[in-house]
Amino acid sequence: MKKLTTTIATAALAAGLGVAQAHAEQGITDTEILIGSNNDLSGPFAAFGAPATKAAQLVFDEVNEAGGIHGRKIRFIVEDHAYQMPKAIQGMNKLINGDKVFAMLLSLGTPMNLAAFKLQDAKNIPNVSPLSAAREMAEPFSPLHFSGTATYYDQIRVGVKYLADMKGADTVCAMYLPTDFGKDIKEGAFDIAAETDGLTFASETTHKPDDADFVGSLQKLAADGCDIVALALGVRQAITVSATAKKLGLSEMSFINSSAGFHTVMAKVPGGVTEGMYAAAGWADLLSRMDQPEVQKFFKRYTEATGEALPGTGALLGHSGAVTMVRALEAAGRDLDAKSFQMGMESLNYYDVISGNTVTYSATDHQGADEVVISVIKDGNWVEIARQ
Repeated sequence: MKKLTTTIATAALAAGLGVAQAHAEQGITDTEILIGSNNDLSGPFAAFGAPATKAAQLVFDEVNEAGGIHGRKIRFIVEDHAYQMPKAIQGMNKLINGDKVFAMLLSLGTPMNLAAFKLQDAKNIPNVSPLSAAREMAEPFSPLHFSGTATYYDQIRVGVKYLADMKGADTVCAMYLPTDFGKDIKEGAFDIAAETDGLTFASETTHKPDDADFVGSLQKLAADGCDIVALALGVRQAITVSATAKKLGLSEMSFINSSAGFHTVMAKVPGGVTEGMYAAAGWADLLSRMDQPEVQKFFKRYTEATGEALPGTGALLGHSGAVTMVRALEAAGRDLDAKSFQMGMESLNYYDVISGNTVTYSATDHQGADEVVISVIKDGNWVEIARQ
């Protein structure tokens, strides 16, 4: 009898351990899923980060009001790093080791995400739709890393080649922050120039995130004969570059941003100082698609909830990232862990009306959208001119 009791107790302990191991991932309870975001709410890329997290919260509020996902509500915890690495490390440690989130969503900044990967991967924490289109967000392949759109590198390659062909340009240059983000832009411009007959990469200037005077840099690029300049700067900096170039009379110089500079606010600057600026991004501008009922619904919900005049690009990205997260959690089922979540992500294949692109993941491809949309600012709006 004693032996039988011991056997039963041992079996029960093993079963208990099995249950514990099945739900070993942090950030999951019977009633809640904790999602974290390490973002820029007050720094040079706050025009993306602040509205992105607001829009994501609206998606989660709607899901929670409808009963949650498989009986669990989503709690979204956001930290502000202001695009500063020391603050980013603090925020990352708080979210992962303090709050113990299950997954990271919409975290902004290439260097910030790269620094976080080592700790996140060790804790089995998925990283979804980061506000960075660096190649390293999904390369090399990781079961835990899921990027949202085409990379900065591919965006600039496609955009520069398109402009060179359209304008008959022969000299490409770059103005960039010397970070992983900036280097992706510079390398994309450099490589496409090297691969294209009649196109040369001639010059570059590097900048700090708080630089505000670009007169000397633009004069240097003009002297070097730059026709097309690839930008990897903050949103305010890109606006200043465009305004300064116009004051200097550099009307023949074309500026092209990646998705990091494809923001509604850039088109709305008074006085037309950004008129004629280009961008190659992984989605289409929201305001250009206001004839679609779903876009109208999103616009109305966001503006009424926030009091802001319009959603803008950051809100578009936040909504799309949150929808991706919700769809994956639903597909993962009630028995949620990192593995079932991965399978849920890899099952996604849908058209995102808000971002205007097709989102597809698979067991071998963790980049959601592949299209590159080329747009130009015309009459105060981004206008799509090509898609590849």
